[in-house]
Amino acid sequence: VCSMGNSTSRLYSALAKTLSSSAVSQHQDCLEQPDSAQLDPIDPKDLLEECQIVLQKRPPRFQRDFVDLKKNTASNHRPIRVMQWNILAQALGEGKDNFVRCPMEALKWEERKCLILEEILAYKPDILCLQEVDHYFDTFEPLLSRLGYQCTFFPKPWSPCLDVEQNNGPDGCALFFLKDRFELINSANIRLTAMKLKTNQVAIAQTLKCNETGRLFCVAVTHLKARTGWERFRSAQGYDLLQNLKSITQGAKIPLIICGDFNAEPTEEVYREFSNSSLNLNSAYKLLSPDGQSEPPYTTWKIRPSGECRHTLDYIWYSQHALKVNSALGLLTEEQIGPNRLPSFNYPSDHLSLVCDFSFNQDPDRLL
Repeated sequence: VCSMGNSTSRLYSALAKTLSSSAVSQHQDCLEQPDSAQLDPIDPKDLLEECQIVLQKRPPRFQRDFVDLKKNTASNHRPIRVMQWNILAQALGEGKDNFVRCPMEALKWEERKCLILEEILAYKPDILCLQEVDHYFDTFEPLLSRLGYQCTFFPKPWSPCLDVEQNNGPDGCALFFLKDRFELINSANIRLTAMKLKTNQVAIAQTLKCNETGRLFCVAVTHLKARTGWERFRSAQGYDLLQNLKSITQGAKIPLIICGDFNAEPTEEVYREFSNSSLNLNSAYKLLSPDGQSEPPYTTWKIRPSGECRHTLDYIWYSQHALKVNSALGLLTEEQIGPNRLPSFNYPSDHLSLVCDFSFNQDPDRLL
């Protein structure tokens, strides 16, 4: 551990307390919401500096640039930046996922955690949607709440993390939004069903009011069932989520943003369900393609004992009648990712983060 000057010692102490998974030793207690309201705010620049000190022996962050997607249309409000990311559960990364070309040293939580925070702090999302979060109560909630975010976590009922020795509790979805930009109007934790049976996959849906414009919108985060052979199951989960969101948004009267690791390529039925939904959704990252109709070639790229896996599984869906995408963060190139793929000393997850800037259309009703 690097020594700190007096000016940052209190902040570093707060960060250091989250470096050990022993901060939450009993996972059965992890559903109790801790009270971080009493803690002092953190300056994000100071936290970023502390992360960079921890990471000083690692390679620098990859450079990724935003692609401007505006079509000469002015907006009368500050864009809303949304970040979607499957951050890779620590227990799965170390104990189950078998990334055969990733050194175990690169997966150490003490440093990987700082890589994740560095990525979040670099892009400064107004709304942050994460999957595979198994260090919510000892890392993300304590730190992000002090950065001004309101935090919500919904774990999987039977998280595979619990099968790993010395786990840090169940993984799940987490949703964070800046309290100075939005007011929470309604929040729903959704346990997804398939064929009328409750499943191990979940979603969070929150209706927010934009303080600047007074406009309502709904943001949802989810993580659908993984693995080949479960396509019909994912389709049923997607249908259930859409039905829930139709009710929450009053049939798309309230604009909608859905972030998720769908574990589904664009060729799957669940993708078509979202594309053809009466909620009038579009996938934001299609807009990076030359014709605006094709998803990126990959959002995850890893090597397991069974071979190399390169897939497009992660999406940011949005109500195209009410919202427009001003810009989107470009993906890592194959050269940046490197021959050993992800995760790595450079990048903390096997999934790439997706980041979009949204603004409200001026006359959404005309486009319905």
